[in-house]
Amino acid sequence: MAMDILINGKSSDTVNIADRGLQYGDGLFETMAVRNGVIHLWEAHWERLTYGCEILSIPLPNKEEVENEIRLICNNNEALTEFVIKLIITRGVGERGYRFTKNQNTTRILSSYPWPNYSKSYQVDGVAVRYCKMTLSENKTIAGIKHLNRLEQVLARNEWDNNEYQEGLMSNTQGKVVDGTMSNIFAVLDNKIFTPDLSLCGVSGVMRKTVINIAKDNNFSVYEKDFTKQELEMADELFLTNSLFGIWPIKTINKTRFTRVGAITKQLQKELNKICH
Repeated sequence: MAMDILINGKSSDTVNIADRGLQYGDGLFETMAVRNGVIHLWEAHWERLTYGCEILSIPLPNKEEVENEIRLICNNNEALTEFVIKLIITRGVGERGYRFTKNQNTTRILSSYPWPNYSKSYQVDGVAVRYCKMTLSENKTIAGIKHLNRLEQVLARNEWDNNEYQEGLMSNTQGKVVDGTMSNIFAVLDNKIFTPDLSLCGVSGVMRKTVINIAKDNNFSVYEKDFTKQELEMADELFLTNSLFGIWPIKTINKTRFTRVGAITKQLQKELNKICH
């Protein structure tokens, strides 16, 4: 349950039924970690939101206004060392039908949530993941952005309903692994770091970009390429990234243990902790 909700700057939990975000999923969102009253990687989140608004032709909200509202929510939850803020931008209230009016008033929703109950062992010992049956459709125009249409991820995540797996890996229609239901994936092979190309589908995560930059700053070569499940399982190390949990090593895929928490993964975790804690 949300702890605080602001809709267009006002405390409310009601959205107009004619809002295009509700009617068509016509909008974008960012899920952000707050630690000690500070949103981590805020500029990177804002940069992705700006790009997404440009792609969808949604007017970008006023940054200072959004920051003031975030500050208000942080002040309301100052007793918490960690919590989550979600920012949703929709095209706003519109007439029935797919065609939208240019420069219409957008809807801005900010909400806060308790920190997820992730086990600390996930970062140390790694997580168990599975392959999802649900595939990702390809669309070059909207690939990478975090739009509101998340039905593929919803269906993929509900392929399992127990705690045996912490994440599911999704592939495109050609069988190439793209990302997780809530994360991006990296593979380490021969001291080189690989991550799937997201030019046709998938979400270009803020933490993904951060980890790529950290890796390059530490003199690692990083490559974006497509790889099959078989190629993925040949990696020396595998790990997931996400704005909330940072880096999770992968210890098993479909119950098969094939890798360990490697030195490069640990090094990247250490460097990331310098930024995010």
